[in-house]
Parts: sequence; C-alpha cells; structure tokens
Amino acid sequence: MKLSQVNIKNRRALFDFDILDTYVAGIVLTGTEIKSIRLGKASLADTFCYENNGEIWIKNMYVAEYFYGSYNNHSSRRDRKLLLNKKEIRELGKASKDNGFSIVPLKVFINDKGLAKVQIALAKGKKEYDKRQSIKEREDKREMDRMFKR
Repeated sequence: MKLSQVNIKNRRALFDFDILDTYVAGIVLTGTEIKSIRLGKASLADTFCYENNGEIWIKNMYVAEYFYGSYNNHSSRRDRKLLLNKKEIRELGKASKDNGFSIVPLKVFINDKGLAKVQIALAKGKKEYDKRQSIKEREDKREMDRMFKR
C-alpha cells in the first residue's frame, strides 16, 4: 500500500454535523501505532476531540494493535494528543465551549512526508429534521443522475 493511499474517513460526521471550519493536525503516535495506520487498521467511528490545558486531544480513536508488535504494543483506544498552533487551539477551545459546537475528526491520512495527519472540523450538531433533509437531497441527486444517464 502506498503512503498516499491511506485515507481513513469518519462517514457519520458529515451526516450528524454541519461542518463550519476545518484544520489539519499532526498526531503524537508510538512506533506500533504508525505502523498500524500505514496498514489502514484504524477507525474514527464514535471519535471526538476535546481541549484540555491548552492542548487538543482525540478520544476513542481506534488503532488496531500491530500484529508484529511485542510487549511494546500500544493500547487500541488510548487518548492521543493533536499538534496544532496556539492560535488554532485557542480558536477551537473557545468555539467548542459554546453550546451545540463540537470538534470532530473527519479523516486520518499520511501526507507526502510520510507523517500521519488528522483533518478535524469545528462542527455544529444537526437536528433530526436536518438529517431528513440531507437524506432527501441525496436521494433527489441520485434520481437526477439516473434520469440523465438514460
């Protein structure tokens, strides 16, 4: 698998949240974690970010234990620190304290230099009727594509 082919997405995020602003952050990882991510053995399901003491952390991100790892293997769901500028951390921390706003990871990827990065977003939770509207728009678009292909 090429380095650029690793692209782990959080599919629920776009359905459950309205994305307001996106950031790209580095992740602090151990040796066996980066090896698992390069193999594509990670998941962002039920994952969120939070601010703690001027740092942004990602919680509940699943990175499978590395098969060839020995006693140095990592725990699969530990909290991982994200690397951002102080200005970005301040903006995210201030915005996430407002009611209804969250910091949500959208995808994990490997950049051109071989480093693992996370795309995170400041997002506002959708209401149930917003979700129904999203489903309706998606079905309408699909129907229009079928009509034009005939």
